[in-house]
Amino acid sequence: MKQVRAKKYLGQHFLTDETIAQNIVNNLKEKNNVLEIGAGMGVLTKYLLDNDIKNFKVVEIDTESVAYLKENYPALQTKIIEDDFLKINFNDTFSERCAIIGNFPYNISNQILFKVFENRDNVSEVVGMFQKEVAQRIVAKNGNKTYGILSVFLSAFYNISYLFTVDKSVFYPIPKVQSAVIRLERNEVKSLPCDENSFVLVVKTAFNQRRKMLRQSLKALNKDLSMVDKELLTLRAEQLSVDDFINLTNTIYNV
Repeated sequence: MKQVRAKKYLGQHFLTDETIAQNIVNNLKEKNNVLEIGAGMGVLTKYLLDNDIKNFKVVEIDTESVAYLKENYPALQTKIIEDDFLKINFNDTFSERCAIIGNFPYNISNQILFKVFENRDNVSEVVGMFQKEVAQRIVAKNGNKTYGILSVFLSAFYNISYLFTVDKSVFYPIPKVQSAVIRLERNEVKSLPCDENSFVLVVKTAFNQRRKMLRQSLKALNKDLSMVDKELLTLRAEQLSVDDFINLTNTIYNV
């Protein structure tokens, strides 16, 4: 079968370097339940199939890619979920926690990570290729200008590692940006010591006007901020750690 045509609307850029593909797969620690997002022409898939994974599945929305995978990798016949990853239910996919791996489409990479955050009790590990700027944002610590909402949400529940940078020349078609591979490993935090819905709201509100001090940005909550430490209110969202946001949430909501 001829090669799959890369589709711009799906954000497809196919990795062509086998050494990098092997390296990505080798960085995956989970060997029981693994879900690959957007297998394309199987550059990672072939190594995952050789990796003796107990329960391996692929989610792929592109019908041309699905046909290619079924023809070239017969072992995948019953392992392909023809659907949009953003719409799948983890409980219908695996009975236990799973790892996620993939060269993620850059146009939905943030949405993929928000879904991981929302399903953190179902996702034990993520090893993925992202646009380099997105990867740097995810691994950023407070005090860094790239630190943002996803940095806070994900670092609350995952240990995050920047693994390596990938040059744009090893993709077809060649993207306009550099790429990077990162790993998220679920930590021991089962729940935060605050109301998590309020925590999410506080973090999002603080970063919605990230250039302003908290005393300005948090006004949008319509809450009494008189009990919040005055020095803290002179900071910007990017300066606060996860623990700072937890304490801020508890103070604002009088916990």
